Amino acid sequence: MKIIVTGGLGFIGSHLSDSLLLDKHKVIILTRNLNSKSKIIKQLPNAKIEEVDTIDFQKLSKTIKKHKPDVIFHLAGETSHQNSFQDPMYDVDVNTKSTLCILETIRNYIPKCRLILGSTFIVIGKPEKLPVTEKSKCNPTTIYGSNRLSSEYFCNIYHNVYGLDTVVFRITNCFGPREQYKTPKKNALNYLIYQSYKNKKVTIYNQGNFFRDVIFITDVISALKIILNKGKSGELYWISSGKKTWFYNIGKYLEKFTNGNIVYQNPPSYTKKVDVGNFITDNSKLKSLGWDLQVSVKDGIQQTLNYFKSNSL
Repeated sequence: MKIIVTGGLGFIGSHLSDSLLLDKHKVIILTRNLNSKSKIIKQLPNAKIEEVDTIDFQKLSKTIKKHKPDVIFHLAGETSHQNSFQDPMYDVDVNTKSTLCILETIRNYIPKCRLILGSTFIVIGKPEKLPVTEKSKCNPTTIYGSNRLSSEYFCNIYHNVYGLDTVVFRITNCFGPREQYKTPKKNALNYLIYQSYKNKKVTIYNQGNFFRDVIFITDVISALKIILNKGKSGELYWISSGKKTWFYNIGKYLEKFTNGNIVYQNPPSYTKKVDVGNFITDNSKLKSLGWDLQVSVKDGIQQTLNYFKSNSL
């Protein structure tokens, strides 16, 4: 198949592109900035890579029309909920309008194309009930979460009204090699692992007495490929471990594997306002397609540390 991956040089996008290329698909990667991704580009020699910012809607649409893909994985976007408050108009463009642009292009020019939209557990907000399912109520606490949820709704509407082949997936806390590690704004878990790897202070809130649904990157990629091949049009799937990971256990793993200094403290007021709290999902819908978890959080942390070490990061 011919597959476009927006954000294809990012964390999930680059791993997905790698795997799709191994499966002999033709992969076209759209990225906002080629210069900032030179190391990743070298690891994807067989992909066609084009510099297209997804908020340049005219260029985005033109590129899609030119390639006429069978499938589009829309993974590009702003993932920092803090940044969404600092520049809400940009967040609307990159996390909402870009999806509408892709849907309109598909509707008008390539109606047989499948759109697989990447979303996030942040759309739920503070869960009313655990575990969270595909039918759980959404009440996002951030602009980022609201915009991602809007994109989900757009996909549902275009499926129901125009019959487009759209599938949505939501990912819980994901981590692993290639994810950014220099700021907690983008991926807090990778940041904590890297701080510990560098023998620095590792700050965990509330004595680590909270849990999240944490999943390693390779399990995310296997799930995406299952959704590509078996996901039902118009449906939503949770990509998650379906297991509770207590953050005090993450602190214990880091103490075991590194010389990092684990420090427990109370969260700032901003975090208290937007944090989703304890979170776990029921991923049985994804499992019904034939997928299952392969990597534990402990093993994933070890693999991530090995990646930092082997690349002298």
